[in-house]
Amino acid sequence: MDFKQLLSSEIQEFINSNLDTDVTQLALSKNPFPEVEYTSVINQIKAKQKAKDKLPIWYSKPNILFPSKISVEQTSSEKTAEYKLEIVSGDSLIDLSGGFGIDDYYFSKKIKSVTHCEINSELSEIVAYNLKILNAHNITCINQNSTDYLKENSIFFDWIYIDPSRRNEKKGKVFMFEDCEPNVPNLLPLYFSRSNNILIKTAPLLDLQAGIEELKHVKKIHIVAVKNEVKELLWEIEKNYDGFVTIAAINIEKNKKTLVETIHQKEYNVEFSLPLKYIYEPNAALLKSGSFDAISQIFNCQKLHKHSHLYTSNSIINFPGRSFKIENIITLQKNEVKEYLFGKKLNITTRNFPIKVEDLKKKYKIKDGGTTFVFFTTNIENKKIALICTKI
Repeated sequence: MDFKQLLSSEIQEFINSNLDTDVTQLALSKNPFPEVEYTSVINQIKAKQKAKDKLPIWYSKPNILFPSKISVEQTSSEKTAEYKLEIVSGDSLIDLSGGFGIDDYYFSKKIKSVTHCEINSELSEIVAYNLKILNAHNITCINQNSTDYLKENSIFFDWIYIDPSRRNEKKGKVFMFEDCEPNVPNLLPLYFSRSNNILIKTAPLLDLQAGIEELKHVKKIHIVAVKNEVKELLWEIEKNYDGFVTIAAINIEKNKKTLVETIHQKEYNVEFSLPLKYIYEPNAALLKSGSFDAISQIFNCQKLHKHSHLYTSNSIINFPGRSFKIENIITLQKNEVKEYLFGKKLNITTRNFPIKVEDLKKKYKIKDGGTTFVFFTTNIENKKIALICTKI
């Protein structure tokens, strides 16, 4: 089907008037446009519904088309795409895995010439069309395998950007570079013959140390979280770089962004303490960074236990995560459990504790909710404790 059929005013009006409709029910109704595949219309509604919060520009712009073979969930969000602008620089950039073009739209705000390389012909055509609607005229769309394109052209770019596919026919979802398509480690000699700077986007689950060993020349890893959920890892590699690897833990909220930078595997001075007046839980990006000793030194706070990843202080500090005031510390004796836990409405979390949250709820008949937060954890004396807290 010619995707431009979907641009008729009647179909676009139908799509926009059904953005709050249950698409499962809508799909069971009669096709009001017999000349067009109804599934294509339904797919536009479904994709646009998912784009509302993640891609507000694409959602709000009239006559934007969404591809049928790519999930909105797989694309970068506008927030993470905008963050990438802080990393790249120069006049030219090539995206070797163009996809829906969200990142390239944002790259084009800073980079003079952006090349969007996409092997899927329909997707490449849709992206080229959308970019015109969005007035991003400094992006060139190339419908070709990116490896072939680099081999056939000797153009040198200031940056190469790539988001290798995380699916492998034999292994399903994968989290190692060598199992992705294309195989970036194998192609690094080619990439470095076309640019000195490469930015790679990967799934959050990829192990940092394993990635460093696979890629070589890693200069910086950006762990990007949105509203305390890690969305992607960005690997900044530079030709011939052989220094310390910086880990940047970023958490993007609606009106602010927190950033903590540490050096991978550097020894930091960590202090331990029994719980003091306040307790802190690092945000998701910091937890992914593994920089647990660094947190103690950077924020001048004490750690509860080597493996607990909770921090404490007597004076309140501006901490990148959740902050709480400790109201009571209990050792889970029967009388304490009855007074503070049993049958209560609580928000509970476990850190370095042998019993899972769901099992604790059943054991103590705890209901979710309320304004009291309880951390089940282990202290420096290896005692199992519960911290009864109020959120700051």
